[in-house]
This record gives sequence, structure tokens and C-alpha cells, in this order.
Amino acid sequence: MHPLPAARSAASPVRLARLLLILSIALLAACASSPHRHERTFKPSDSALANEPARAPTGEVATANDVLFRALALVGTPYHWGGNTPESGFDCSGLVDYIYRHGADIVLPHSSRDMARTDGRKVKSMRNLMSGDLVFFDIGGSISHVGVYVGKGRFVHAPNSGGTVRLDDIDGPYWRDHFAYGKRLLD
Repeated sequence: MHPLPAARSAASPVRLARLLLILSIALLAACASSPHRHERTFKPSDSALANEPARAPTGEVATANDVLFRALALVGTPYHWGGNTPESGFDCSGLVDYIYRHGADIVLPHSSRDMARTDGRKVKSMRNLMSGDLVFFDIGGSISHVGVYVGKGRFVHAPNSGGTVRLDDIDGPYWRDHFAYGKRLLD
């Protein structure tokens, strides 16, 4: 058996120590990173409106379907303040503008407050909402949130920082208390 040269045997523990140090740093960095939120984006509906028939504006069924398919396809996309594409993420108004721009060829302003001022028929009762209607929420005394009603008591929206685009019951405890009105752009 040949003995290892001194330089090689000394280098081996140094290399091993460096490798262990690099692995330790990588593991610590992974543990220190912020955890991914795994919120449920599709949850069972508890809406009192779940048994209502799905309705779309007369003469606009195909466009309403395009809007709904786009809205539902974006569920799970990360929230990003000011975001307006699937690649960059969405805030609430960026999501709604993207859905309507690509599903109905309607360009909307990039703020829920300005969207609430756009032309369209105001729908005051949740029971009268139709698939594709915009839904506005008054949080803190003014319109500050918007989503798209999909029917059966559900709406798609980008609710908050750190979350994702999701499907919620419009008459759930929080949203029911802040619902202001709907706006029908497809008529």
C-alpha cells in the first residue's frame, strides 16, 4: 500500500470542510427564506347563493363565458401590488383589467375606484348579479377592492399581499359586510 502524498491528504480534509461549510450555508439560507403560503384557492362554497341558477347577460353569453374562463384560469396566480399580467402577478384592479381586456376587449382603468366610475348598469343586490359582473367592495369608507362575479355566489379576485388570486363566496362573513354593488359591463 502506498501512502498518500502529504499535500493531498491535507487538502482532502480542507476540501471536505469547505464542502460542509457550503452545504451548511445553503441549508441555513433555505431555512431562513420566507415560507411559501399554500392557501387553498378552490374551497367548497358555503354561499347561500350556491343553488341559484348561473345567469349571463342576454346576448352576451359567449363574452361572459370568455371572461369567466379567463378569470378562473388565473386562480392561483400570485398577488403583486401594481401587477397586471400572469407573469408579474396581479393586484385586484390589474386582474380585472387583464380579464376584461383579454376576454371582452374592454380596457378598464387601473384602480378599483376608477373602475367603479365606468359606465355600466349598477347592480345593488347580490341576488341580481350575473356572471361577468364586476363586484365592488367598500373597505374603509370608499371603494377599494374589485373582483369578477362568476355565478353561484362566487367571485374571483386578488385579495392581498402575499396571497394568490382566488375564488371566494361573495356572501361570506367578510365580503358580505363590505359589498357595495356590482356593475354590469356586458349588456
